[in-house]
This record gives sequence, structure tokens and C-alpha cells, in this order.
Amino acid sequence: MEKKRLVWSGNFSEMSVGTRQEADKELKAIGTTGRGAEIMAEKMLFKVIKLTGVDTRAANILKQTMLSQGADAAVSAGTVNLAVKETDVLIFATVHQLRPAIERLKEQPWGLKDIAEILEKNI
Repeated sequence: MEKKRLVWSGNFSEMSVGTRQEADKELKAIGTTGRGAEIMAEKMLFKVIKLTGVDTRAANILKQTMLSQGADAAVSAGTVNLAVKETDVLIFATVHQLRPAIERLKEQPWGLKDIAEILEKNI
């Protein structure tokens, strides 16, 4: 006896959600509860942030901090072995991932407290 395959007949669409208000609207449109939207909205907000002139030691901590939150940060190849003094950094993370990372960065040296404050004000 052959198993009947279930067929999905819905639609696929890719979305870009840029603000908390857009996230709330989309979540409510599919019927989530207010509390559900509150919990999930920041997980929908993906940020790509560029920092320039970051101390290499700080960039290494920044990358590790992002990785520990399930996010990531791109740095120059000479960062890991301190072959360069400074690097630009690209951070890619959800707002949900950035919040705890920012709290950890506030406790770090080499300009990371300042970076944490800037991130906090701009997410």
C-alpha cells in the first residue's frame, strides 16, 4: 500500500522587516498573541552594523561575544594574531542577540564600553 503524500498548497514569500512596529504588525497579522509578539519581535529584526577603526584586541572580544550569542562579526584577517593595530568590523545579529552582547561589552576594555553604548542607542 502506497503512502499518500501530503501536498502543501500555500504560498512562499520572502520578507524584510526593518522596525519593531513592522515586526509587531506581521506577528499580529498571523494571529500571535500580544505576549507572543513581544517575545518574538526582536528575533525578526536583523541588523548589519559596520564599525570602523576598532582596536584589534577589542575586535577579538567583540567577535567572540557575538559568537557566544549566536550572532557573528567579520574582522580583518590580521585580527586574530594582532598583526594589525585596528580593524573595521561588520556585525550581523538580531536585536534579540545584540541586547545580551551589549551588556557583556559594557564590562570590557579597549573602547568596547563606548561601542556598547553606541550599539545600545542605535538598535
